[in-house]
Formats: sequence, structure tokens, C-alpha cells
Amino acid sequence: MELSIFDLIAVLFGLVALFGYINHKVLGLPHSIGLMVIALGAALTLVAFELVFPATDVDGPVTAALRQVDFDDTLLKGMLSFLLFAGALHVDLTALRSRLAAITAMATLGVLISTFVVGTLAWLVFGLLGLEIPFIWALAFGALISPTDPVAVLGVLKTIKVPASVEAKIAGESLFNDGVGVVVFLIVVAIAAGGPHAEVGPLEVARLFAQEAGGGAVLGAVAGYIAYRALGSLDEHNLEIMITLALVTVTYALAHLIHVSGPLAVVVAGIFIGNHGVAYAMSEKTREHLLNFWELLDEILNSLLFLLIGLEVLVVRVDLISAEAALLAIPIVLLGRFFGVSIPLTLLSLRQSFTKGAIPVLVWGGLRGGISVALALSLPEGPEKAPILAITYAVVIFSIIVQGLTFRAVVKRSLKGDA
Repeated sequence: MELSIFDLIAVLFGLVALFGYINHKVLGLPHSIGLMVIALGAALTLVAFELVFPATDVDGPVTAALRQVDFDDTLLKGMLSFLLFAGALHVDLTALRSRLAAITAMATLGVLISTFVVGTLAWLVFGLLGLEIPFIWALAFGALISPTDPVAVLGVLKTIKVPASVEAKIAGESLFNDGVGVVVFLIVVAIAAGGPHAEVGPLEVARLFAQEAGGGAVLGAVAGYIAYRALGSLDEHNLEIMITLALVTVTYALAHLIHVSGPLAVVVAGIFIGNHGVAYAMSEKTREHLLNFWELLDEILNSLLFLLIGLEVLVVRVDLISAEAALLAIPIVLLGRFFGVSIPLTLLSLRQSFTKGAIPVLVWGGLRGGISVALALSLPEGPEKAPILAITYAVVIFSIIVQGLTFRAVVKRSLKGDA
């Protein structure tokens, strides 16, 4: 039976409320992680029940309902813009500016290094397991798994006290590197699929980067300034909240139309409003209402996203070879993250100093999340898609649960007196 959009929304919100209540009363985990753990457990229980009693087809209706939710479109073309803007509102521009070199290096050079390290090692290891994935598709896996997920990262940072210098690097990089990672992913997939960018050379790649990243930043700054002037010309909190909603949706849609990075555009706009707009264009009453609204919207969308990630195991079926590959992919991704962080910071350390122990914290705090799953789901149909999707999902689950729950301990151990 096909559910209506309202029925789907009702089911999702019902599960968010139920699982959130169970987590609060029983597990006591951070809200988003707890939701995902319970959703994952419920989904695996359905799978196990069907394996024991195959005639029941218990998970069939649930899986069919989940397939109605186009996860990659829902996230990449819907929820992501609001989540990025909500996160960017709380970024301190002064702290970001003072660490801009490190953030830019990790979000660009770091993503490229990680893409090639992960892609190359994954291609070698998968081949040894008998999982024949062409090198260019292994690079596509490296590209989609290398960017850290701002939603997951910012969610964990809310629960942990980290030195301001390290927090600025983690938050800033996570907000900017997904835009760069998406560009790298699209170029690699186009080459792999023989698309319009199949014959691009280094100059064309550089031009595409400049167009996507630079164009997105300019669009975000211009849109943010227009909204800033509008906010400063009135004092009506409901209307001003509507202006910020329009800022996010119109900017993201326009970015798609003119082929620049929508994620980078809304991040820049969010930083602009969160610093200049909040400080100079709003009354105290408006500031309180606006920030509370975006915090609530962020919490709602975060809850829905992590619930969907947990339930997606019903859609992502893993065979034995893919399971073995996924277990080996976890240390490969962490190794790629290590090189992607340590090489840029080592180069920059020749002329500036960094917090001692920052590299382990940045490596372990680089969580993967829904963006990686959405990109894997967006891969063109082919023999490579299923194993890459299964491996990506396993890495994301490990990242959110294991890295997310142990990040506090890593911070305390690595930074000691600074934490």
C-alpha cells in the first residue's frame, strides 16, 4: 500500500517521538545518536525476524514505505540547506577568520588527499577480496566518503567542550568541505560514467572548482547582504524569520540554477546573518525568536535525518563480501582522514602554531553522515553501486556511533589540560 506524503510524515514524526522517548528514559545517549541506534536496532530486528520466518514478510511494507522517501533528494535538495544555515548561524566569524588558512587547507587540499588515499587503498583491498570495482569508481567512493558531515559534527560538538581554536577548525571545515567534496564527487562520477566532464583536464577541473566554490561563496555573500539590509529596515520578528527562510530556499534554488555550490552559498549567508545580522540588524526580541526558531528547526530536521539513516539498513542490503570490505574500509577511511588533516596542518605549521594534540581530535572528530549515504544513493545504476552503497552505509554507522560516542574521551586524552 502506497502511503500519502502526510502519512509518511506522520509515521516519521511518530517514530521520532517514540524512539526519542525511549532513548531519553532508557539509553540516555545524545539525542541524534540515540535515535539512530534505536532505529537501526528496530530495522535489524525486522530483518532478523524475516530471516527466521521468511513467509511473514514483516519488513516488506516498511521497506516499501522507505523507498518512497527519496533519501538523496530529500537530504541534498531539501533538508541540507536548512541544516547548514542553522549550523552556520552559530559560527563565530572572528574565530573562523583567524583560522581560515587551516580550514581552507583541510576543506580543499585535505579532501583531495583523502579522496585519492581512500580510493587507491580501497581499490587494492577490495580487489584482494574479490570485489572487482574499477579504480575510477573506487575514487568516487573516496570522494563521497572524504568530506566530514556538518550535521553529525555540529551535533556532537554541542555536547562536548572543546578548545575554541580546535572547535573553530572542526566546525568550519565540516561546513565548507562538503561543498568541495560534492564537486569532486560529481567530476569523478562524470568521468566514470563517460559524462560531459569525461575528458576534463587539470585546468577544466580548476575552473569547475572556482565556479562552484567561488560562485557559491559570492552568491551567499550577496544574498546574505540583501537579507541583512531587509532585516535592518524593520522590527517584526515573524516577518524577519520568514525573510531568513526565504534567504535559505531562494539562495539554494538559485545556486542550483546557475551551477554554483548551494551548500557553500547557504553557509556563507548563514555566517553573515549569524554575525552581522544578529549583532546589528535585529532587536533583542527578534534575535531571541529567530535563534530559537532555527534551533528548533535544526533539532527537528536532525531527528528526522538520523532516524532515516538508522532505518536505511532495510534498503541497503549487505552481502558477505560487502560486509568484509566494509570492515576494512573503516580503517582505510580513517587513514585517509589522517593524511587529509596532517599534511595540510604540517605544511601550515611552518609559519603558524597549532594546539598540541589537535590532529588526533580533528581526525576522530571528522564524522561521516547522511551526505555520504545520499551521494552513494545518487550513483548511477550499475554493478558498482550496491557494494559502494553498502560499504558507505557501514562506515557512516561506525562513524556516528563509535566515533561520536568516544569523541569526548579522545578530546580529553589528546588535549589534556587544554580540554
